[in-house]
Amino acid sequence: MSDSRPDLVIYGSPVSPFARKVAGVCIAKGVPYETEAVNVFDPPQWFRDISPMKRIPVVRDRSVAEAGVAGTIADSSAICAMIERKHPEPALYPADPMALGEALFIEEYADTALAMAGGLGIFRPIFFAVSKGQEPDVDKARDTWANQLPPIFDVLEARLDGREFFAGDALSIADITVACVLMQVSLVAETPLDRWPAFAAHFAAMQALPAIAEPYAAADTIIRKALPTRFDLT
Repeated sequence: MSDSRPDLVIYGSPVSPFARKVAGVCIAKGVPYETEAVNVFDPPQWFRDISPMKRIPVVRDRSVAEAGVAGTIADSSAICAMIERKHPEPALYPADPMALGEALFIEEYADTALAMAGGLGIFRPIFFAVSKGQEPDVDKARDTWANQLPPIFDVLEARLDGREFFAGDALSIADITVACVLMQVSLVAETPLDRWPAFAAHFAAMQALPAIAEPYAAADTIIRKALPTRFDLT
């Protein structure tokens, strides 16, 4: 009997924006995958072995190895680059050198500046508290929305410069990453972007794509069980 399982397994959780980023790349490329949940707060030893930083996601390519470190890649950016090389169509990394550099910069900017502000400043103070039966730190979340995120949105608005995509003339890793990371905030709070019209239009367009919407829906189902409604941080 042939093995009908997909080659790629994403170890992690759809609640992670970085796991959703990898899933989004797979969906955009039509690459089959499955997700295996891992408790990142108390990971089993086999996961520690393949994720030296004990972070999600990690991807296993079963066509390389079914167990052990072989066939695994940690870090969402490294994973997405591997998937691009293995499944080059449709391309999510621009061919033009400058556009490629811009895509990689925006990916990194979203993975660091945007993820840290939105994750540490809004998602965790709200959802982590609620999941522990504690009062959410809405004051911290409101301060982050009012003071930490606007300069980041200013950068993204300027780099987008009214275009449909961040890098080149087609969907790229930059667009997928920004949307997945900002939607971490959307899981727990409203995200009005009226001050940044180009970025608002881009975000709305990305939310409508299956590559973004499907992984987000899985995360939203989990979050809504503990947090039925989103906070207004304005």
